[in-house]
Amino acid sequence: YKLSDAQNNIIEEPDTVMVYLHGGYSGTFPKIESLLDGKNVGFETTVQLEPHDAFGEYDPNLLKIEPRERFPEPLEIGMQFEGVPEELSEDEILEADEDEDEDDEEIDTLIYTVTELADKQVVLDGNHPLAGMALRFWLQVEDVRQATDDEIANQHPQDEDGFGLDLADEDDLDELDRNGGEAKGSGTSPRTLH
Repeated sequence: YKLSDAQNNIIEEPDTVMVYLHGGYSGTFPKIESLLDGKNVGFETTVQLEPHDAFGEYDPNLLKIEPRERFPEPLEIGMQFEGVPEELSEDEILEADEDEDEDDEEIDTLIYTVTELADKQVVLDGNHPLAGMALRFWLQVEDVRQATDDEIANQHPQDEDGFGLDLADEDDLDELDRNGGEAKGSGTSPRTLH
């Protein structure tokens, strides 16, 4: 694939193919998966995703200004930190912690990127870097194969040469392991597109 903005300025043109498990496993955007459904090797297209179909609208409420003393030095623009959205009160955080004991769920955390630095303050942005942007994807199907049993169980492809779009939630990221699966598919398993 090749990723550009709506004005065709290239954002990303990776050297490796994107590999994902087709069939609703969140390996790519739903609109892209729908477009590729049933397509074979050689299929090529360009699709534009509006923000709501990609990384969402830009949310100014996800900007935070924090005291610089709360961060390690050296601190640089572009550094990232994990945090809880400010909309949650202390009571909600405590309540979610109690619920975690009951059903093992966690509060959704965000990755905040340092966007500005001042002597005593740091500006953090919890939006995805591509939030609010219409994105244009050029896509070409290079390979289609049956998914292995391991891939279906893990809900992601195991391919050391490829990668998927980072659409997984934090829990899924802990499970990602792309060491290459050798198990044979059952023949009725979802397809994996490259």
